[in-house]
Amino acid sequence: MTRESPPKSRTWPVLRPLAGATPASFGHDLVAGLTLAAIAIPEQMATARLGGFSPQIGFFAFIAAAIGFSVFGASRQLSAGADSTITPIFAGSLALMAAAGSPEYVALAAVLALMVGVIMVLAGALRLGWIADLLSAPVITGFLAGISLHIVISQAPAVLGLPEGSGDVYHRLAAIGRSLTSVNPKALAVGTGVFAATLGAEKLSPRIPGALIALIAATLATAALRLDQHGLAVLGPTPGGLPTLAAPHLPLETALPLVGLALVVSLVVMVQTAATARSFAVDGEEPDIDRDYIGVGAASVLAGVFGALPVNASPPRTAIVAQSGGRTQFTSLFAAVCVLLLVVFGTGLLRHAPTAALAGVLLFVAMRIFHVRAFAEIFQRTREEFALAITTTLLIFVLPIQTGVAIGIFLSLAHGVFTITRVRPIPFERVAGTTVWWPALAAKDGEREPGVLVMGFQAPLSFLNANDFRKGMEAAIEAARGSVRLVVLEASSIVEIDFTAAAALNAVIDAAHAANMDFAVARLESVRAQSAFERFGVSDRLGDGHVFRSVAEAIQGLGGTKPEKT
Repeated sequence: MTRESPPKSRTWPVLRPLAGATPASFGHDLVAGLTLAAIAIPEQMATARLGGFSPQIGFFAFIAAAIGFSVFGASRQLSAGADSTITPIFAGSLALMAAAGSPEYVALAAVLALMVGVIMVLAGALRLGWIADLLSAPVITGFLAGISLHIVISQAPAVLGLPEGSGDVYHRLAAIGRSLTSVNPKALAVGTGVFAATLGAEKLSPRIPGALIALIAATLATAALRLDQHGLAVLGPTPGGLPTLAAPHLPLETALPLVGLALVVSLVVMVQTAATARSFAVDGEEPDIDRDYIGVGAASVLAGVFGALPVNASPPRTAIVAQSGGRTQFTSLFAAVCVLLLVVFGTGLLRHAPTAALAGVLLFVAMRIFHVRAFAEIFQRTREEFALAITTTLLIFVLPIQTGVAIGIFLSLAHGVFTITRVRPIPFERVAGTTVWWPALAAKDGEREPGVLVMGFQAPLSFLNANDFRKGMEAAIEAARGSVRLVVLEASSIVEIDFTAAAALNAVIDAAHAANMDFAVARLESVRAQSAFERFGVSDRLGDGHVFRSVAEAIQGLGGTKPEKT
């Protein structure tokens, strides 16, 4: 039986992710919510520790995300909360401004959450969902790999039972190297055991909360055997209670340096939110990325008001929701209730939780986001973009994370610009026995029309490539001077033309006319390009009757003879 689609956005200005709930789906959401809570509890604790926060900060972030997204988002399955992808990006920067875990540090994170939330809401309101497409897949792969390496290095001391390091990656590695003779076997056994149990549970079924089971087992063993009295580090007393609503306050001179960091974090959140929403659309629905930006933004704003850290969409947790049968955001709300009950009544149970166990959970997360197969596939298909992925990984690893991410974003944009700028005009030939014109290098037994030069340009025409377009076209026209009476521009790939490009096209038309050649444009299918022709005077320069729906129609309309073999 096909489930009904949810009401349209105009019917549900808020609470859209709860639309379509029925008594039957309510039961599915309850079961999925319990499963999600079992996965989220150890993950949110571990992520909070990764950022230098106490566990309840991670819990508050998850609760805020569930409420904020359920009210203002669009996806019915997306799960948001504290996230190990963005936490390393801002944790290092905040640690330079205040001691990790201090009230000042928590206030900085809360203000950052507010900033990220406002940026995300504005991005959604201004319909900037396309920004998520600015990062190429190789750059994202390298970015995640670099983050995973930072997670491993930051958690290695806890797994090895060594003093927690500080400073940049080089200082942390040096500290680990100096202390290797002091490895605590108990911590190593707990950390690797939790990692192995979590990995094994996922292999059996992603719905098995392996991390929670392993964390509970490690905590019970620590309490029963009093391992904390024999050198095994534990969380100790953990604050609890309900989250309170209070806008964080920082002096303006302290808050301003966070703006750049908020922009970097927001871009990563945009990319991950868009990817998650697209991957888990229910029943083939078209995802509303802009509305999901507003939902995640509202979640981050509420997290800031709760005194927590910025939040992000989580692909692994969203996958759990989908696999567990969750059908609306009631799944996340049920999970949030479970987490809230733990925060209010159960934080005493966490005092014996070994820090090595949480580190084991994070090592599993690091393994999940280091996509070895993606690197292998990129290597097999394009060495150039493989180098881009590796470069991004190294930049994020050797530089401060936020700097590496910013440079990675620049490299992605630079690669996109380079791809467009290296396009050149190419000759087209007619496929034998047809009226189809095709790039000459790809055509077999191609035919040319005597007296006709057909050229194509296979990219949007903009200021980035306008000069090369003009020079390439003028060189082809000059080479054909005296033997060609008609130049046809095959424009099916020209989906956009800006002011600079229109000037270059007009110059090409003038060059053809100066060489006693007529000039026509064929297959200008883009509505935006057609509008640019009128707006920038290209149509006037061509003259009436010089834009055609096909190359064959252009040749027939402006004269031609029988083709000859080339």
